[in-house]
Amino acid sequence: MKSIGRRGFMIAGGAVLAGGAGLALLGPAISGTGSDSGMTAELAKEPSHGEKWLGAKDARVTIVEFASATCPHCANFHKGTYKLLKKEYIDTGKIKFVFREFPFDDLSLAAFMVARCAPEGRYFDMVDVLFERQKVWVGHDPRGELFKIAQQAGATKESFEACLKNEKLAKGIISARDHAQSELGVAATPTFFINGKKLNGNHPISSFRKQIDGILSQQSS
Repeated sequence: MKSIGRRGFMIAGGAVLAGGAGLALLGPAISGTGSDSGMTAELAKEPSHGEKWLGAKDARVTIVEFASATCPHCANFHKGTYKLLKKEYIDTGKIKFVFREFPFDDLSLAAFMVARCAPEGRYFDMVDVLFERQKVWVGHDPRGELFKIAQQAGATKESFEACLKNEKLAKGIISARDHAQSELGVAATPTFFINGKKLNGNHPISSFRKQIDGILSQQSS
């Protein structure tokens, strides 16, 4: 695996580059251990900075996605397959969809921090915009473009700056990322766990339908 390099995304006084909260290098991946229910204890463990999910809390199928905000494959998934997955399974209460941040660089970390600082109920709206406009804010003036996105959720210049200086939030995201890497063997994005079964990469909706419908049919028989 390649080490994580800086991308020149300077946040003056921000937690992303201050106080040792910046991203560390990823070490070797270690595979997680399975269980009878498919959901391992390590996978079920919620991040210290809070869990973000959609769908039915007690759904028989839980999908956990690990994604990096700067990952083009993640963006393609969210602009394509995810929309169908949401319409067919999340909005209908058939699955619980859990989204977990797995930033590969400081820019991705900053983007996720901005999403986390959005008002209650706006997190997934922010994530959608980040992936829809990824090519814009990852390119020229990422800091300025992220602020424009944050403004859509009501952020001011002051609240935006305060968000990026939130060292506790930055460390929470990094700690959760490190846990996923070391305990669950997450080494690339997007990575999915469907009731504990790992699925790597951006797959078409047919791959998700096959696994989800298979689980639902087994559990209903």
